Amino acid sequence: MSGALRVGIVGLGVISRFYVKAFDELPDVELAAVCDLRADALAPFEGKVPTFADYRDMIAAGGLDAVVVNVPNDVHAQVCGDLVAAGLPVCVEKPLATRVEDGRELVRAAREKGVVLFTSFHRRYNDNVLDLIARVPAGAELRHVTVRYLEMIEEHAGDDHWYLDPERCGGGCVADNGPNAFDTVRQIVGEVTVTDSKVVRDAQGTDRQATVELRAESGATARVLLDWAYPGETKDVELILADGTVLVADMLGGHDGFKTSLWHEYVGVLRDFASAVRAGEDRGHGGLAALELVADVYRREAEAAGAGSAAPQHAGGGAR
Repeated sequence: MSGALRVGIVGLGVISRFYVKAFDELPDVELAAVCDLRADALAPFEGKVPTFADYRDMIAAGGLDAVVVNVPNDVHAQVCGDLVAAGLPVCVEKPLATRVEDGRELVRAAREKGVVLFTSFHRRYNDNVLDLIARVPAGAELRHVTVRYLEMIEEHAGDDHWYLDPERCGGGCVADNGPNAFDTVRQIVGEVTVTDSKVVRDAQGTDRQATVELRAESGATARVLLDWAYPGETKDVELILADGTVLVADMLGGHDGFKTSLWHEYVGVLRDFASAVRAGEDRGHGGLAALELVADVYRREAEAAGAGSAAPQHAGGGAR
């Protein structure tokens, strides 16, 4: 593929500004169209790139090489499915879908169609996490990983109030922050399975805190701590090596100000997505792996509750 990769964005919610800015850092990737149901969200782009109120009209207009999907979680499956059917590579905000069955179907369809299906895990590109991984001595045995993902959800949702609706979000903290935290664990130790979990729900039945224990194929263990009711924001990673060495990375370190770490992370997302599209790589597994872990936590909770009425039978999340 020669020339700049022409990318459209469907959905101009709170995360879209990080994608839009990232285009400025990547001369070989071009913002070529935007789509949103709200006229006021489209207004800043009028006269600069084609604007659409319906993503199906964007598809029909042509002229795109790939699309970023940044719509509410409950419509990820529909929008991504239509884009894949049209032969367009997709970068979708995590989660891949709110139901694991839909995620599996999307991966199947993308592979059958031969198009890239890429889930955006922005923490995978965090400079401090990448530095932490680089600091692990060659050949060192990793014993344990702890990832903390703690925040006050109401401070992060902005105007995207659908985050606070479990049916639209796919659940609570496990569905929303779980995918990023699980992907960080996978980035460090590879494939993992859930060995134990504890979920705490509020009076409305939404999961607000969770502790998830995982085990890697290497035998290394991991713990993910999630909190939607935390005063402030803490997002960090701790590694314990077999010789007792402890290495720590603060995801927010050096990025003063609310959400400022996301600026460089989304440059990484867009760069990696463009690379995958140009190479025609199969990237479906990562998004599905995170969704499977989320679903397993909810399944375990349901089984522990007996009839399963305490836990939603879907899985998903947003982008923080």
